[in-house]
Amino acid sequence: MPLIWDMLGFAGKAVIVFLTFAASISFLFARVFARQRSEPHITLREVSERWVRDAAALKAALSHATKRRWSRAQRAASNRDVHARRVFVIDFKGDVLATEVESLREEVTAILGVAESTDEVVVRLESSGGAVHGYGLAASQLARIRSRAIPLTVCIDKIAASGGYMMACVAQRIAAAPFAILGSIGVVAPVPNLHRLLQRHGVDYEDITAGQFKRPVSLLGHITEEGREKLKEQIEETHDLFKRYVNEMRPTLDIEAVATGEHWYGTRALELGLADTLTTSDDYLLEKAKVARVFEVVCERPRSIRERAIAIAQASVAMFEQLRSR
Repeated sequence: MPLIWDMLGFAGKAVIVFLTFAASISFLFARVFARQRSEPHITLREVSERWVRDAAALKAALSHATKRRWSRAQRAASNRDVHARRVFVIDFKGDVLATEVESLREEVTAILGVAESTDEVVVRLESSGGAVHGYGLAASQLARIRSRAIPLTVCIDKIAASGGYMMACVAQRIAAAPFAILGSIGVVAPVPNLHRLLQRHGVDYEDITAGQFKRPVSLLGHITEEGREKLKEQIEETHDLFKRYVNEMRPTLDIEAVATGEHWYGTRALELGLADTLTTSDDYLLEKAKVARVFEVVCERPRSIRERAIAIAQASVAMFEQLRSR
């Protein structure tokens, strides 16, 4: 009997050791695959061929003669020069912190590795702006394309305001839909303050700083007139930098007339020089597809917890706006 118990005890220990070993191996493999998945991955898709196929399918359904013509067009397309002009398309949908800049920098780097001066980069941009440092970096990524003498076009179907327009102005050509929103060349710094609420409940708060203007205003501390003036000075300085940047990229623009913080719809934006042509990104790219191969460039990467939280918050705000507008 003791022998049986010893054998059972040994078998139990062996099972525990095996399970521990298997769990350790599984954990290591999971870490390796997670690391692989965390690396950005660039995908390239030729959308101009798909547009041709879709149009051909509709035409073929209408007439057999059209179908024969499509067969000839297919053969001609298959014999096209592989070195024909190319258009690389990037999508940028910005949030408050411009978190998409991480994908943008990967996409721009990939394109610069293959693009030539005969090619073109088209950015379909949608953003109402946000943090200065985030959109400053995003604009700098587009400036990398411009500095290589590669034609850059920004298409605005909905909105490119504030930091969004900071990005758009980098392009040699801005195409806007008639009701797209452009402009808002200004700076804002909302500063909620809970100091009086804390005082009412007998709560003391104090910022201990080194440097006269380390934190001129705060959420919980008392806002002095000196601190308020300093913040206003910093905002004005940022606005001046913004104006100089836009003026550098679009020197023919009357910067003092448009840098008032106002925004305009596409038709008026065209008159003011904020845009160069009125069209949607769809029509612009369809025209390009007649003379060039159009490729979508997408950086696929896992989103951080912060990015997911921002996406959820933006979706919630959008849903609330839709419900309120009904």
